[in-house]
Amino acid sequence: MKEIIDDLSKFISESILQRPSRKINPDEALISSGLLDSFHLVDLALYVEENYGVKIEDTELNRQTFDNLEQLSKLISERMQKQ
Repeated sequence: MKEIIDDLSKFISESILQRPSRKINPDEALISSGLLDSFHLVDLALYVEENYGVKIEDTELNRQTFDNLEQLSKLISERMQKQ
């Protein structure tokens, strides 16, 4: 899961926030802190689907599923194992 967290952190920092030196901590709030907005969530979901081959439902783009990299990487890992 660490590889997934590192990859997602890099994607968010470079592609979404446009701040390559910004490190996203695994437990840092993405949505509830306002770091990412709804448009960013869609970009992140598309990135996950394209790079990890897992489907993210629109209803999962929320704090319960997507609020930090630990949650998201766990979701990705679980879905990759089921394939």
